[in-house]
Amino acid sequence: MRNILATIVGLIVASITVYLFETLIGHTLFPLPEGANPMDMEWIKNNMHQIPTGAKVMVVIGHFMGITAGMYIAGLIAKTSMVPAYIVGGFMLAATIFNIAMLPKELWFSISDIVLAVAGLLLGKSLAKRQLRI
Repeated sequence: MRNILATIVGLIVASITVYLFETLIGHTLFPLPEGANPMDMEWIKNNMHQIPTGAKVMVVIGHFMGITAGMYIAGLIAKTSMVPAYIVGGFMLAATIFNIAMLPKELWFSISDIVLAVAGLLLGKSLAKRQLRI
């Protein structure tokens, strides 16, 4: 039961972290163009060139931080198993890859997003492992 809770809470923390960096911080510091609708996937696909570079950087940072935070929290709650952290990390990495595949992006964005997502996975694994009581 503890592992299920760890997985759920880890996914929630990861999602909230991505939201904080991508939307709250990113869109505040780097506002989208007038008339932009970030919830409309077609608008994003057709207007990716209008989204500020800073906002894109915040997306990459958000993915890194989301994976790291989610895995850490999953490990913190689970205490005896790395499985919840691996589930959270795997799910968030898959979501990052899906995001890259679905939206046309510059090469720098795609490469940095994947590299930092994998780095977040490795850091999250290390942080989660430190929480184990074995």
